[in-house]
Amino acid sequence: MVLWFVILYLLTSVGIGLFAATRVRNSKDFAVAGRSLPLAVVTATVFATWFGAEAVLGISATFVTEGLRGVIADPFGSSMCLMLAGLFFAPRLYRLNLLTVGDYYRYRYNRTVEVLCTLCIVGSYLGWVAAQFKVLGLVLNVVTEGGISQSVGIVIGAVIVLTYTTFGGMFSVAILDFVQISVIMGGLLYIASIVGDLAGGVLTVVNHAAEAGKLNLFPPATMSAWIPFVGAWMTMMLGSIPQQDVFQRITSAKNEQTAVRGAVLGAVLYFAFCFVPMFLAYAATLIDPAKFGALLKQDSQLVLPTLVLQHTPIVAQVIFFGAVLSAVMSCSSATLLAPSVALSENVVRPMFPHMNDSELLRLMRVVLVGFAAAVLLLALWSDATIYKLVVNTYKVTLVAAFFPLFAGLYWKRATTQGAVWAIVAGLTSWLTLELVSQPTDVWPPQLVGFVMAGIGMVAGSLWPTQMRDSPSVESRTV
Repeated sequence: MVLWFVILYLLTSVGIGLFAATRVRNSKDFAVAGRSLPLAVVTATVFATWFGAEAVLGISATFVTEGLRGVIADPFGSSMCLMLAGLFFAPRLYRLNLLTVGDYYRYRYNRTVEVLCTLCIVGSYLGWVAAQFKVLGLVLNVVTEGGISQSVGIVIGAVIVLTYTTFGGMFSVAILDFVQISVIMGGLLYIASIVGDLAGGVLTVVNHAAEAGKLNLFPPATMSAWIPFVGAWMTMMLGSIPQQDVFQRITSAKNEQTAVRGAVLGAVLYFAFCFVPMFLAYAATLIDPAKFGALLKQDSQLVLPTLVLQHTPIVAQVIFFGAVLSAVMSCSSATLLAPSVALSENVVRPMFPHMNDSELLRLMRVVLVGFAAAVLLLALWSDATIYKLVVNTYKVTLVAAFFPLFAGLYWKRATTQGAVWAIVAGLTSWLTLELVSQPTDVWPPQLVGFVMAGIGMVAGSLWPTQMRDSPSVESRTV
């Protein structure tokens, strides 16, 4: 029954996505849903885009083994990212009426900064989307009791998501997010009530976690503990801000006020509901300590689906896997679309200055298929955990793209030379330390890269000899 439900759910999602595709008539519809989404849909798509594989399986598995301190990057850092994006970045970016975040770098600086930042942003999505594909493979493997291997499941899941995203773009993503958010929230709360009873009640689970030290958020009062802690927190909090998916949700809103409120409400919902999978996974260790203790050592990502399959009624199993599929498909479709639009608009399109809008729409779809193929290969090849794939995603945007965006919006003296120096200083210092640093080193490479990027931005902007901007810098507005 669970397997047939999964099949029916996947087919229904494709059908809804293809129906939404009938509203796509140009690149504006495909990329930002015609800037027409109301508050409820913007809130739903902000929440559903981020509540994906890492929230359901990655965060929960990491919490069981490392406690709250281990998940400081996500959901603590990621929720703060959405909050900051809504309050301080959404108003200014929405007014500019641009198609991509890469357009801002061209509008504010020049073509060089646009391409460098866009390539960093696009590259950052590889790990994030790969994590979603891995969960789709994991779900199909579990519900078929090994009949479909995780590798084959990854391929099947990728093809399904690619199908409706390629045709429907942001309209498909937004409509599916709005439909799926009720499945995610209702399903997880229902499962939590069942599992809580099996574990002896909510307070029993919470008290046990507190006694085991899992609810301790802050590290010991030493530099060696606090510096990596801050580095992990900042990676998601600031590195996620210059991302195309965040920008798309801001610019897809029907007005500036909706953009701000949707981002903030989505952040609050995301932070609150991330604790539900954490509760479920930790409750499993109380229900059957021996079995789930062994599973933690084997593959902690299997704790939650195994708990549901072996300790809940069939209705709960159907609801749980519906919620998981809703979360993962919403996230994977959005994170496939965002880098494909940015790469098409900011890297490929300028090479063909006479390209019309219908040709741009076709290009976006072709690039989306190519990007999906690259992500699929990474998902099949990588043995990193879902949580690590997602958290490591934002290092490159933290060191390369954040300061040019932030300084461009809030510092009038920021210059093109400063932006280039920030990108070069951030990337070179980060990559160098990634190659030579040891696990015992206190300073995370991305934190050093972030500091160097800030120094580069200030020094380059104040240096008396300045780079010239591109002679014909035009912003692509929607």
